[in-house]
Amino acid sequence: MATFTTFGRRPLFADFAIACTVSRTLASALNWPHASLLAWVLMPDHWHGLIELGEHESLSRSVARAKAAGRRTWRESHGADAPLWAPGFHDHALRKEESILHCARYIVRNPVRAGLVKRCADYPFWDAIWLP
Repeated sequence: MATFTTFGRRPLFADFAIACTVSRTLASALNWPHASLLAWVLMPDHWHGLIELGEHESLSRSVARAKAAGRRTWRESHGADAPLWAPGFHDHALRKEESILHCARYIVRNPVRAGLVKRCADYPFWDAIWLP
């Protein structure tokens, strides 16, 4: 699992248009060419994702690529010139006893735990590969 935050923890993604633009970019398989994005959620001031790395891909490289793409899209679409993301990211490697599905559920339930919605289905900025 990886988490990265907006610069200064600004709630930029509380703006629906910005959240739409950046979430589409971050969810695009084009931005994860050597990894698979299993589940993700874009919160007002951060992004969580469950990422399966390819054989020769590092988490740092995958996250850097996704953050760069999100920043580029945000700047082009919204004319922004301030930093979008805080430097770095946080990660948690799954242990053998941890369930991938359990972690995915934890990620997509973030908006519910944060009190943004009552049900995951009511929040527009998330996805998981287990959905049809």
